[in-house]
Amino acid sequence: MAELLAFLARELVDEPGAVRVESEERDGELVLLLHVAPGDVGKVIGRGGRIVRALRTVMRAAATRDVDGRRVLVEIAE
Repeated sequence: MAELLAFLARELVDEPGAVRVESEERDGELVLLLHVAPGDVGKVIGRGGRIVRALRTVMRAAATRDVDGRRVLVEIAE
């Protein structure tokens, strides 16, 4: 899951080397923390949040077959 999110994020940003994904468990949910360079945060969020919403949709769809019924959340961090 984290590899997919990192791949998608690297394709969106200007500094792909700064992309890093951490995964943690919170209340039975898988939380993926996406770290990008400070200048790339806007590119990952997108106008009106469209890109981050699309990333969350893709991750939710991928989770239906990978994660054992757990909910997957994507959070953006600098």
